[in-house]
Amino acid sequence: MPESGIADAPEFVDPLMTSLRRLGSSDLQVFPLALGGNVFGWTADEAQSFAVLDAYTVAGGNFIDTADGYSAWVSGNEGGESETVIGKWLASRSGRDAVVVATKVSTHPAYRGLAPANIKAAAEASLRRLGTDHIDLYYTHFDDETVPVEDIITALDQLVKEGKVREIAASNISPERLQASLDFSEREGLARYVALQPHYNLVSRDTYEGELQDTAARAGLAAVPYFALASGFLTGKYRPGVMVESARAERVSEYRESERGQKVLAALDKVAQEHDAQIATVALAWLASRPTVAAPIASARTVEQLPALVAVADLSLTEQQLAELTEASA
Repeated sequence: MPESGIADAPEFVDPLMTSLRRLGSSDLQVFPLALGGNVFGWTADEAQSFAVLDAYTVAGGNFIDTADGYSAWVSGNEGGESETVIGKWLASRSGRDAVVVATKVSTHPAYRGLAPANIKAAAEASLRRLGTDHIDLYYTHFDDETVPVEDIITALDQLVKEGKVREIAASNISPERLQASLDFSEREGLARYVALQPHYNLVSRDTYEGELQDTAARAGLAAVPYFALASGFLTGKYRPGVMVESARAERVSEYRESERGQKVLAALDKVAQEHDAQIATVALAWLASRPTVAAPIASARTVEQLPALVAVADLSLTEQQLAELTEASA
């Protein structure tokens, strides 16, 4: 290993040799598990992050998710740390075109909101940090209702026309604003959202299922859910009476203490045992089977956490098992 502590580049698996899914109406083909980059530059240092990225791509993964705001919430960080780590990794590895890089705009402390000028400036900053000439999938991270959807779409369309963004997507948006955005794109012949990133998992279904999911389905959008493992609760490590030292431990208390959470864990335990699989893999497989979902997002702080995530590509649940999990989470 080099003195930097970062391993030399491995031989990547050609993602075309794995089972990829088409992302909505786009030409993007993605692995059924998107690797979350929120931990890079936060709970995973540069060497750990490189190791996780290497292991993910060697396993056939090709879909990396980040945001310009990651990880501004950490004392001493300014935002953009995750993009910077990913950019250094891309620069040290060959095969940029084999990787689908998704990032987001609106939460970086220096580029908040979705005013057109801000979108342009934030995109340029993300491109510099990522060390690339294009972003494969560019999300509006949180909708900004002070800005008309017409202005947002027009600004995003300009980035596509300039070749700086391949496809656009939305996250944390109301069904009404999403539909209005789609209608404007269609009416004016501008770039159109191809994906939606909702908060969605076995213990958090209400945010997405319903009108938002229906809107996505009608428009042919691919869902790429975040918090797919409910901040780690759906890995099974957070049980009543079990103390876990983690930066996310406080987030899972509402799940751990609820009857619904315990029913979901019991159902996951049963299905995981039937497949000799990890609980996390089963939770992701349920999510990957849901209508509109193309690839759940999950992050790994260490290489050891990764196998349970990428294994979703090879796990098929029976209709009965899917029904048991759905019922337990109702």
